Amino acid sequence: MNSKLAFTWEKAKQLTEQIVFNNLREHLKDIELDVLRGSWQSLTYEKMAEQYHLSVSYLRGDVGFHLWRKLSEALGEEVTKSNFKGALERASQRQLLLYIDSNVKQPKSPLAELPFPDGSVPLGSAFYVERDGLESVCYETIVKPASLIRIKAPKLMGKTSLLTRILAHAESQNYQTVYLDLSSVERAILTNLDKFVLWLCFMVGRKLKLENRLKDYWETEILGSNHNCTVYFEEYLLPQINCPLVLGLDEVDRIFPYNQVIEDFFGMLRSWHEKGKISEQWKQLRLVMAHSTEVYIPLDMNQSPFNAGLPVALREFDHKQVIDLAHLHGVNWNDTQVKELMNIVGGHPYLLRLAMYEVYTTKTTLKQLLQDASTEAGIYSNHLRWYLEMLHSEEAQGLKEALKKVVTSLEPVELDSLDLSANAKCLLYNGLRDYSWSAIVST
Repeated sequence: MNSKLAFTWEKAKQLTEQIVFNNLREHLKDIELDVLRGSWQSLTYEKMAEQYHLSVSYLRGDVGFHLWRKLSEALGEEVTKSNFKGALERASQRQLLLYIDSNVKQPKSPLAELPFPDGSVPLGSAFYVERDGLESVCYETIVKPASLIRIKAPKLMGKTSLLTRILAHAESQNYQTVYLDLSSVERAILTNLDKFVLWLCFMVGRKLKLENRLKDYWETEILGSNHNCTVYFEEYLLPQINCPLVLGLDEVDRIFPYNQVIEDFFGMLRSWHEKGKISEQWKQLRLVMAHSTEVYIPLDMNQSPFNAGLPVALREFDHKQVIDLAHLHGVNWNDTQVKELMNIVGGHPYLLRLAMYEVYTTKTTLKQLLQDASTEAGIYSNHLRWYLEMLHSEEAQGLKEALKKVVTSLEPVELDSLDLSANAKCLLYNGLRDYSWSAIVST
């Protein structure tokens, strides 16, 4: 009886939002919360329509219908306007029992509860933060014939996490999907167009569990590499699956430095995209590409896939998103503490999660963490070390001096792009979005 009396509207609202987010990876809309609250107060749809200045049919047939369906899916039982209070109370009791079981009967260490932030955020993880409806735009785009999505962001900003979710959405539509990470491809393959497109055809066929028939379709005496690859997709791979295929290419900037490959390969991708506008066969192919850098490569605008399709630029988390992320990590920081961390790392998802993981698992203070952040003893030492090594590499020729000018100048600095190598420009693009360069530019 006491537990029921203590189950207030605020607790019900918080529990509902948590359950929906944890199970469906989405937040309730404001109007859905309004209907939930009106239902909590036992208001009829007619009363709510009068109060919210909306039509009864909209509240009952649209908002209410979707709200109760969401709660039914999230709670695992049939939920309606008349029984949702009981369903939420049962969910609250289950949470209480789980808390007692995990914290009293079988206590777990924080390390077992909180995964180390390493690479992309897995599907279903509670630590994935949505980016203001960007996911929905991508989901709507990928189901369109011959669609092309280009995801651009610096390293460790969440490109792969978004890419995998786009592919998962496509799979939910009964599409076939193939994910290929170019960072794992041997350099000898990446630098040779013939080998690279053969690798592409072989890997796509293998991921689709199709027989390797490259010998039957590859005509080297008459056709070039791009034509052979196109024929293999058009006459074998796409007809075999007889449904839309989403090809996700991650880390495509891995081939940016190789001029002998980029023009032909990216020209081929653009031609596939254009074919999809007129060919029923090619409408089945949808492309998603992710890259970490600006495209500093010499491509004809009519042959480049980087000026077509949907461009998606992942931005840093804002203040509210950082606070939400901190709460997910069990870290109860106030606005001042969040601002102190963001002054060092901005809204960089990986760097933020690393700090939150460290504070939660080691019980160190944020103040101590920030004091050590730019030193060898700090949690970002490996991250900074990677940049330091790149600064001294031959591939980043001219970058160190250029970066010194940018970081130490009090005025805007104009750099001559002709003085920098392609890799140096790419690294500069990544690096200027990190916030600890002062720790290494003097090295």
